[in-house]
Amino acid sequence: METLHFQRRAQENHVQPTLVGCVGSGDLEVMIEPSDSEFSDIYIQTSTAGSEVRWQQIIDQITPVIPLPAMRMDIHDFAATPGVIRLRIEQALEQATSVGGDKHE
Repeated sequence: METLHFQRRAQENHVQPTLVGCVGSGDLEVMIEPSDSEFSDIYIQTSTAGSEVRWQQIIDQITPVIPLPAMRMDIHDFAATPGVIRLRIEQALEQATSVGGDKHE
């Protein structure tokens, strides 16, 4: 297992704890926790060696489109495809920033 860490300046303040996906599903799980930091910290545990460039590209594609909140995002990746990765991250961010939304999927 490899752990990657990416940090971006937060653009939103309000976030609620969120969990989407399931490690047992064979793709990935995304967990979000609020943070008092000025940053969005994204930690990725991946079983795919040498995947830092792929993850960097995915995060770089998402961040201009979706404002990242002050948060800690933990991602447990088990060889998910880029499409599934982006879908799960977008689902988690949508739920984390919505008021009164479901916290689990």
